[in-house]
Amino acid sequence: MITPYTIAIPQADLDDLKARLARVRWSNELPGVGTSYGVPLEPIKRLAKYWLEDYDWRIWEAKLNAYPQFTTTIDGQNIYFLHIRSQEDDALPLILTHGWPSSVIDYLDLIGPLTNPPSHGGEATQAFHLIIPSLPGFGFSGPTHDVGWDRYRVARAWAELMHRLGYERYGAQGNDWGSIISPEVGRCDPEHAIGVHVTQIFSFPSGDPTELEALSEEEKNLWQGYQWWRTNLGAYDQLQSTVPQTLAHALADSPVGQLAWSYQMFGDAMNDEYIITSVMLYWLTNTAASSARFYYENAHAKPVPTEPTTLPLGVTNFAPEQAFRTFAERDHKNIIFWNSYDRGSHFATQTAPDLLINDIRTFFQKVRYPAGETRPS
Repeated sequence: MITPYTIAIPQADLDDLKARLARVRWSNELPGVGTSYGVPLEPIKRLAKYWLEDYDWRIWEAKLNAYPQFTTTIDGQNIYFLHIRSQEDDALPLILTHGWPSSVIDYLDLIGPLTNPPSHGGEATQAFHLIIPSLPGFGFSGPTHDVGWDRYRVARAWAELMHRLGYERYGAQGNDWGSIISPEVGRCDPEHAIGVHVTQIFSFPSGDPTELEALSEEEKNLWQGYQWWRTNLGAYDQLQSTVPQTLAHALADSPVGQLAWSYQMFGDAMNDEYIITSVMLYWLTNTAASSARFYYENAHAKPVPTEPTTLPLGVTNFAPEQAFRTFAERDHKNIIFWNSYDRGSHFATQTAPDLLINDIRTFFQKVRYPAGETRPS
């Protein structure tokens, strides 16, 4: 069963949030150390003040409620999703998957250009029907209530969701965790999924030293940069992959704690409104714990497929991130589109939406029409 859904946060929840923000106890920090110890006080104090005094959740609640929203239960788990159909009858269904600490709001600005391309510089033949779910355990899909919600189980749930919606042919697109889940959708449902587009490929050395020796100089520099990031900025991944519940006690009780934990990923490149709204979708649904558990489930997933994916795959790399093409081609045997840009960020829906929209359109034009079928003129 698919049930229409409307967001209606009780005012008491918003009042409680304001009360917590008004009496926050700030941490102490060392002078002159910048970000070397982690997220400093200044940006968090500034954002918390904005959150308390100027931010209006009801505006964003209304924005989300302007789109058709639904819930359904798949494999025992509540799934919340937006479903926006294009006015073009032959539009391609496309499921868009966010990551952490993001949410469905990442894709709101893409809805118009992807569902109604003629009004946004595109052609009618590039139109999509959009399905934008919250990951199990995230936002209005959460929390999860049993173990095992890893990328493979989510991919199977997405395939079931598309089946329930009556879509026989569809594409998948994702960022962050969505870039990991979307190829698995293609793996588990190749009879119906026709192609996958992602903004990252998380393919790394297998441990064989000859792989590293064979890398180009550019990729060797990329590998050194990744190792630096992993050592200096990857603590959230390690913690959430090992003891997510320990962290969750703090995040569930402190909105400023949730803000700081999310801010470490967003940084100053994202605007205040986006940051606070993203944090709100975790705070209001109390999904700090279940979203963190997603890391644990993936770190302990069994069995793990070892064979490469074979569905047509498109990759768009945004600066400063660049995937290792050598390892990507080892793990994905049908990469038909690869593009790199010197701008954007990990959150390209916000920082380079024009480039992302163009690449989504371009990639799916390559796989949209069955073999032998003529593209409409």
